[in-house]
Amino acid sequence: MEFFRLNLFTPLLIILSLLLPLTLAADVTYCDKNAEYEVKVQSVEISPYPVVRGAPATFSINAHTGDKIAQGKLLIDVSYFGWHIHSETHDLCEETSCPVSGGDFVISHTQVLPGFTPPGYIQSQNEARE
Repeated sequence: MEFFRLNLFTPLLIILSLLLPLTLAADVTYCDKNAEYEVKVQSVEISPYPVVRGAPATFSINAHTGDKIAQGKLLIDVSYFGWHIHSETHDLCEETSCPVSGGDFVISHTQVLPGFTPPGYIQSQNEARE
């Protein structure tokens, strides 16, 4: 009887783990596919996913650089179905530990999306400047 209960429980766990992801690795594309960028974004993770309006969401950008980065600014532009809806600028050293030595690093930013944030496809364009 115990074996029968275990066999019913295992598929349920597998189905729930497929239906309820807590983190999403978002697609990354570059604005200019032919340009040589000093920082290469490897992946972007969003947690929780889907984002909950009025609750904190963490955006983690996994990146790589060949050069040391001592300081800079992170510019974020947000669009909703192609319409620009929000811009903000952050000190890079507040989002990751500086100086960033050459190699892999993570920029992590937590933000509460407003309660009036519409559901649907939201696009973010991020740029780092010295």
